[in-house]
Amino acid sequence: MSTTVRVVLADDERMVRTALRVILDAEPGLEVVGEAATGAEVVSVVRELRPDVVLMDVRMPETDGIRATEQILGTLDAPPRIVVVTTFENDSYVYDALVAGAAGFLLKPAAAEDLVQAVRLVARSDTLLFPSAVRALAAEYRKRAPDPPRWASRLTDREAEVLRLMAAGLTDAEIAGRLSVGPATAKTHVAAVLAKTGARDRTQAVIAAYESGFIAPGRPGPP
Repeated sequence: MSTTVRVVLADDERMVRTALRVILDAEPGLEVVGEAATGAEVVSVVRELRPDVVLMDVRMPETDGIRATEQILGTLDAPPRIVVVTTFENDSYVYDALVAGAAGFLLKPAAAEDLVQAVRLVARSDTLLFPSAVRALAAEYRKRAPDPPRWASRLTDREAEVLRLMAAGLTDAEIAGRLSVGPATAKTHVAAVLAKTGARDRTQAVIAAYESGFIAPGRPGPP
């Protein structure tokens, strides 16, 4: 990834895109490189500009944010990280977007500093955005798989512990501290969890854990 985090904004309201652009372009190391007003348009813009992060409205004309997320992640070799921007936190659309591959979500009324932090956070793929909110969404909307996933039996005890810590929202550094291992070892465990669950990133691994019942939504992991 380049030193500057390149961002594309996708929202059918011009005023929303303008407000997001003003906030992000004022921050060092962040640059808005493109905008889109529809789901179909953002797919085209992302293919052309190859940004690092996309802020994606979940409800847009032509193609909604969920389908656009699926198309982007399913057709690009090195897709951007996608953050769903929504008006409602407790929303089945948001959960469907996370299942489709979004790295997290952000509320439209969020403070400027929260927006900036979210973009930086997903760009470096260090932890989940709002793990408690993801857990609440999973509790309400998850579609439990009928059988335990095959990957569950392939996880070592340590990797299972790491997955639970990921679900609790711990960063790599925090996982290393909790397990009394070095940062490189923690990263290796996280990478192994992603590989064995078949997840693209931490969010997808945690969603898979909730969807399968490996982790109960009410019990994300060690406090």
